[in-house]
Amino acid sequence: MVTLEPLRAEHADALLAFERENRAYFARTVPDRGDAFFTAAGFAARLRALLDEQHARVCRFHVVLGEDGKLIGRVNLMDLVDGSAELGYRVGEQAAGRGVATAAVAQVCRLAAADYALTSLTAVTTLDNPASMKVLARSGFIRVENITVEERPGVRYERRHLDAAPTAPRARPRPVSGFGHSCG
Repeated sequence: MVTLEPLRAEHADALLAFERENRAYFARTVPDRGDAFFTAAGFAARLRALLDEQHARVCRFHVVLGEDGKLIGRVNLMDLVDGSAELGYRVGEQAAGRGVATAAVAQVCRLAAADYALTSLTAVTTLDNPASMKVLARSGFIRVENITVEERPGVRYERRHLDAAPTAPRARPRPVSGFGHSCG
């Protein structure tokens, strides 16, 4: 259904087009990246920085390609430390609601365990992004705490034991009290 590829410089044009095309869509549920990110120079600088982080093995960035080879999303593992990383992902509006995010998260969880020697992942989403919360629950992530994500209410999830198949999500996760801060 979908293919993940490690981010490479060759993805630059398709990735910038994807980000521009979906800017307003993403801004509905995640903090906007700012105008400079969407300029050719700003994007080129950011891409170089990401590739440097990937080369240093601090982060692992991936593009998500559809069956036709078109870039339809991103899935990233950030801040790889002591067998853990933070998961981030985004799927374009044209591919939303078709299982792309769930498939991409499943693939990156397998990669995290098999290729990157990770044992656990965390993920953060805003409360006004129920689709992301469903993807995380379906993928075996457990809700661990309420947080604030750039002044928006959010929640942090965790998945341990990446080498095991995800367990079925609980029907109604119990609410967690307290607020923290985002680290991404």
